[in-house]
Parts: sequence; structure tokens; C-alpha cells
Amino acid sequence: MLADHFEDADRRGKEGHGTSRIEWLAGLEGLDPSAAPERVIAEDGHERWEARGALGYLVLNAVVESQLASPPRHARLVVAAGAFPTGVLGYWVRRLATGSLAAALTATSPRRLAHPDGGPPLAGTNPLAIGVPSSDGRPLVADVSMGAVTYGDVLSGRASADELVPFGGEHAHKAFALAVGLQVFVEALAGEAGGAVLVVARPEADPVPALRALARGARLPGDR
Repeated sequence: MLADHFEDADRRGKEGHGTSRIEWLAGLEGLDPSAAPERVIAEDGHERWEARGALGYLVLNAVVESQLASPPRHARLVVAAGAFPTGVLGYWVRRLATGSLAAALTATSPRRLAHPDGGPPLAGTNPLAIGVPSSDGRPLVADVSMGAVTYGDVLSGRASADELVPFGGEHAHKAFALAVGLQVFVEALAGEAGGAVLVVARPEADPVPALRALARGARLPGDR
């Protein structure tokens, strides 16, 4: 699974989250290679998972496989406490959307984004990914980090640490607000250590084909 994730990131032009991450992951502290995530709450509308020291990729893989194996009747909120690092969130929602489930996923990271006016880092880059299935077989997948660059770009040498700021230039306060909002939302549900929060649901409609027709060939999020 890890190899597939890294190769998918490289193939989609997200090199900062691809094979270049392996060396960094190997040096992370606080992870237990033998650990397995545990689902401690299992209800139709709510699940809670604890990482228990497992790599965040493995936590989300277990979460995604669980949702595909036992989808909610309507919708479900899933909290993955302590899940880090979680990789490219679009990878996970694409798997869910390919399995006919609509999904929205966010995850926290170490605090790296400061207020646009300066000061200490207050929020992670905290990406938000949305996946929606389509009857044409090509799910729409939107995946946006709140940073002008990602930490993976810094690790891989594609960007400097100074460029790790909220995106948007003179409108960076908007990305900063989203980053802070997602930070405290996840912490409120998962705990101060953060993690990931997923909302997964059975679609009631099929809006993507009509959107593609309206776009008249323009590239939509996730088209690659």
C-alpha cells in the first residue's frame, strides 16, 4: 500500500509526497513499526480509531478499507486520533469515490503556518480533500493544502522553508482562517494531538457528468 501511495503521488505530480518522502519517514520518531490502529467506536454514524503508534498512512488505509467493506446507511463521521503523517489526502478520497462513496477528509500536521502578519506558527498546512463518485467512472477529487507550498516540497528541495506560508498572497488571511479552523475542528474531535477526520456518505445524486459537460473539456480537479 505504501509503495502504491508514493508511486501515485509521483505520477500525479505531487513529488513532495512521493518516493522522496521515504527517507524522511524512516527517520520519524514516536512510531511503532509493529503497531496496528484500533477502532474503538463502531456505530453506523460514527467511528473512532486510535493510531496506537501506527504510521498515519496505515491508519487511513485501515479506515478506508473499513468504510468500503461496511458503508454507512446514509453518512458516517470517522475520527482517526493521532494519525500522522497521512500522505496525499486525495489518494484516500479517490479510493472511497471509486468505491461509490462521497467523502471529505482533513488532517492536521505540525504547526507550520504563521499568521499572515507574522508571529509563531499556529496551524498546520491542514489539507482538505473531497472525492465524489461519477457514473462516467472518473470521480472528481479536489485536494488543497492551506500552504503556498507543502512541507513535502520543502523536504524534497522544491521550496524553501520561508515559502511555507498560507496561500493567497494579499488574500492569505483566507487560507490562514481555513487552516486554523480545520486545526481546532480536528483537535476538538480527535484530541490535542490531532489526527484526521473523515465524513463519508452514500451519494443521492450524480452531479459530476453534468459538470464535465458544462466545463467543455477544461481540466477539473483530480483529472490526471
